[in-house]
Amino acid sequence: MNIPTLHDVFQARQTIAPYVSRTPLTYSAALSQSLDAAVYLKHEEHLPLGAFKARGGINLLANMSAAERARGIITASSGNHGQSIASACRMFGARALIGLPVDANPNKVASMKALGAELIFHGPNFDVAREHCERLAAEEGYRYVHPVNEPALIAGVGTASLEVIEDLPDVDVLMLPLGGGSGVSGACVVAKALNPDIKVVAVQSEAAPAAYHSWQQGQLVQAPMQTWVEGIATAAGYELPQQIMRHRLDDFVLVSEDDIRRAVAMLIEQAHTLAEGAGATALAGAVRRPDLVQGKTVAITVSGSNITLAQLRECINLYLGD
Repeated sequence: MNIPTLHDVFQARQTIAPYVSRTPLTYSAALSQSLDAAVYLKHEEHLPLGAFKARGGINLLANMSAAERARGIITASSGNHGQSIASACRMFGARALIGLPVDANPNKVASMKALGAELIFHGPNFDVAREHCERLAAEEGYRYVHPVNEPALIAGVGTASLEVIEDLPDVDVLMLPLGGGSGVSGACVVAKALNPDIKVVAVQSEAAPAAYHSWQQGQLVQAPMQTWVEGIATAAGYELPQQIMRHRLDDFVLVSEDDIRRAVAMLIEQAHTLAEGAGATALAGAVRRPDLVQGKTVAITVSGSNITLAQLRECINLYLGD
């Protein structure tokens, strides 16, 4: 696997431009006051699928050969990546098969069905579903798409960080949520090529810390995965993003499950922004580690908004009870 370059990200932007509108980067006075920083939110939840992943799926499918598309595309997802691949397959006329854990987010499941994907429910979590899809690809000849270890996916989602730096050239810190690592590694590629002084910070749940431990130890490791946040619910580190992050990621923050719930409610109250758990995780990291943001210009990525009503109720109730 080749590490994508800044040139690849610029190419990806040209590729996805007919399909993906530039998302807003907005200043939040209330969050700035709370965090003692100049806080800007990158609103990836404004994309039609409600998540940043749409960028990667389109770039990947657009760069596939006709022969690859004709084989049918199979991938595994906790939800947003699956929506991205389903949507891109619909655009480019390919069959989409999406492996999902049996308790996948019902809102995301409904979206994938509406986009025409064939859904395969298997196992209790994302990584079990992923391994099942890998077996099916080998047995049936489908074109397997790894949810993270695809340079075109990383280049595609890296376009969001490119937009941030273009809109806010004096940004000091990019804070992003991390599950598999495509968004964070894309940010690392872009930021360190354009301005090495920009700090890139990843934030992950302490209930699913495999990527954190992989980065810390310099090798791929597995770790227990018990988070409610399906968008960052991975049980292993992945090769390509870890290779990118190893020498380019500046810091990595672990947050609690309740930190993320509070951040969901905080975004609603202070920034009028609806986010799913993964979409609020970067803000949770800024709250947990104020030393990383105080006095700085900070761009916090809201990666998606596909939250269920039950999850939202739990977040708000916790926040109001504090």
